[in-house]
Amino acid sequence: MMAKQLRQAAVLTAALLSVSSINAFAAENVTIPAQTMDPAIHAKLPADIQKSGVMTSVNNGSFPPYEIVTGANGLDGASADLAHALAQVMGVKIEHASVSGLSGILSGMAAGRYQMGIGPIGDYPDRQAKNDFIDFVKEYVVFGVRKGNPENISSLDDTCGKRIAVMAGGSAEQVIRKQSDVCVKDGKPAVTVQSFADQPTSILAVRSNRSDAFFSSQAPLTYFVEKANGQLELTGTGKSNGFGDIFQGTVVAKDSPVRDAILAGYQKLFDNGTYAIIMKKWGLEGNMIPAPGINLAKAQPK
Repeated sequence: MMAKQLRQAAVLTAALLSVSSINAFAAENVTIPAQTMDPAIHAKLPADIQKSGVMTSVNNGSFPPYEIVTGANGLDGASADLAHALAQVMGVKIEHASVSGLSGILSGMAAGRYQMGIGPIGDYPDRQAKNDFIDFVKEYVVFGVRKGNPENISSLDDTCGKRIAVMAGGSAEQVIRKQSDVCVKDGKPAVTVQSFADQPTSILAVRSNRSDAFFSSQAPLTYFVEKANGQLELTGTGKSNGFGDIFQGTVVAKDSPVRDAILAGYQKLFDNGTYAIIMKKWGLEGNMIPAPGINLAKAQPK
């Protein structure tokens, strides 16, 4: 079943994100500097990883423009560029694996099958109980709707009685389910919450009129809107939409021995300008933060 789900996701990704469109979104002729291994950072890694020279990063499908799955073990996008540079700094090879859903990422790391999820994945205090986040971006949550916004969805208050697509297990799902309770309490129709395993499936649901809106992170939605040939638009921008500050980053198991090495690696990429080059390449200037940090989120979604 898992293999079938991943094959289906790969087909959807290929349909929505052709190689040419991926390259068209990223800035052309951007040279990302090659990195030199930092012996002090390499020494922070566990002995078994230093010996094998390999770490495995897990994702749960395409999350453009950060993660664009190109095969069973292939990844493109800003996170792929960051992972490659990070691997060079740490003196290891980072391999990529895909699973279905955020729960698959977290349970796989807890079981020791993967050392990290490059992400970025939403950092919230309730998740910090069993995981640590090395945050490297700040995000915003908005709505992706059909062109012209036929259902007039521009805020959470507009979602009562509507079909809202979300990523399964994500923080946006928590917020929209709470909003559904508010709708019912106020005597309005509940939100029909449609949980999908990946971004391409969610966007396809909106484009095919099976969902009224996709409630998700602004960065990937901006990407999909630009690739939708005028069929989609963003709404609810510039509003809190149930969230405070949203930090996102690479997730590892709680107190993982690789956490400090990853943080140090990111810090070097921030300091030498590589982080900024990669973020700007993928149109993510508005999501940059001054410095990486561990568990920067201090509050749950409001």
